[in-house]
Amino acid sequence: MIVQVLCFYLFSAIMVASAVMVISSRNPVHSVLFLILAFFNAAGLFVLIGAEFLAMILVVVYVGAVAVLFLFVVMMLDVNIAELRQGFLQYLPVGGLVGLILMVELIMVAGFYFGAPEAAEAVARVPIPPADEVTNTEALGRVLYTDYVYLFQASGLILLVAMIGAIVLTLRQREGVKRQSIARQIALQRDDAIEVKDVPSGSGI
Repeated sequence: MIVQVLCFYLFSAIMVASAVMVISSRNPVHSVLFLILAFFNAAGLFVLIGAEFLAMILVVVYVGAVAVLFLFVVMMLDVNIAELRQGFLQYLPVGGLVGLILMVELIMVAGFYFGAPEAAEAVARVPIPPADEVTNTEALGRVLYTDYVYLFQASGLILLVAMIGAIVLTLRQREGVKRQSIARQIALQRDDAIEVKDVPSGSGI
């Protein structure tokens, strides 16, 4: 139980510190790195309470969504990608710090699991439904798609509106870029598109 409490305070402290750095960092790349660190620590907290499915979804889905979020930030702020690549070395210390913290946490979790049997027993005491009834994932799906189906659909619509709004905000009309106009193509007449030239024999156009 002591090991479980120590892991809880460790994950909580790092997650709160990472969340503060996300909103206080002026560099968008640093904010993305700290946001990923906060997601990993939140996943660790989910594992401690026996919600391994939510922990997996948090890592797989939201860490991938951070990449999309970073793409929107770069598009909205009109950040030059070439400048970001040139300044790669200045992001290396922050990225190395985030990776070092994650590596230490993973080593601690593995060490506690294999070196402290009481920690595994404490996690095993979390109430889990029997295998012949419903699993954790199935129970979560039943609750989400039956009791809260309308709220789930409403959240999907809100995310759709947010996605469309982000696309509209980042859409810019740049000079020198050819764009397709369907209405202009449909209204185009034959005389506007084809010009017949009477070329004399033996001469060019």
